[in-house]
Amino acid sequence: MSGIVEGRVVIVTGAARGIGRGHALEFARQGAKVVVNDLGAEVDGTGSSGAAAEVVAEIEAMGGRAVVNGEDVSDFDGAERLVRAAIDHFGDLDVLVNNAGILRDRMLVNMTADEWDSVIKVHLRGTFAPLRHAAAYWRSKAKAGEQVDARIINTTSSSGIYGNPGQGNYGAAKAGIAGLTVIAARELERYGVTVNAVAPAALTRMTENLLPAGATGADPDDIAPLVVWLASAEARAITGRVFNVRGGRISVAEGWHAGPGADKGSRWDPAELGAVVPALVDKAAPNALTNGRIPGRED
Repeated sequence: MSGIVEGRVVIVTGAARGIGRGHALEFARQGAKVVVNDLGAEVDGTGSSGAAAEVVAEIEAMGGRAVVNGEDVSDFDGAERLVRAAIDHFGDLDVLVNNAGILRDRMLVNMTADEWDSVIKVHLRGTFAPLRHAAAYWRSKAKAGEQVDARIINTTSSSGIYGNPGQGNYGAAKAGIAGLTVIAARELERYGVTVNAVAPAALTRMTENLLPAGATGADPDDIAPLVVWLASAEARAITGRVFNVRGGRISVAEGWHAGPGADKGSRWDPAELGAVVPALVDKAAPNALTNGRIPGRED
């Protein structure tokens, strides 16, 4: 098989179903060797299945190369074993796609500590841990004088970068992933590593309960083309960016930036701010809606 990522070694976490499965299959179609990582859990993180092996079988049936990995990406040592498994099995690692996640949605007034901790652990720590071990591997190669052209693609969400009621735990984790993406991009650029993120919108097991009755969602397989392109040699100049992806629509998410301001030149008295802060807010663009659009503005 040949394609835009021919010969590259790729880890995809959460690759047994949904968006991750689409990533794994498209990477294989485009010539990559794929580590299909998944615990096989249900949406809430419980249970297990052999779905990852089915994805590997699909890849092998199309003539590609893939291997199953069942490490828990939120376990620091397990994430190291995941990275090492790719290197030991395929001889190298070129791309890490952090996609694994769970949902335990609840309004904040009803959320339990376990519902908070479990989601933060899988999403945020489950992105950090593989990223950290992959980055250490690539840094050691760069310091040894080897040429590195590596990629990290993280998965954030509109719930995190724009906000969605009922998903405080998930949104906080996904906002953290977006911030980590920007920081990691700045830290790792010197080693030949780019770091980007996608905020996908698609109908999966994790999102089907969020849609209104009778509504249809975008195909989860539609997210993969951008992710695969970001993993290619063509994308080496793109780093530290977050992309919204839904169906055939791609847009760049523009992050927090300093808007209207006022500078007194000395310490403010709280009593002065009533005439200052509301005026600044009036001048500032409103927060984006959950779909990323700023109210009152066209695309």
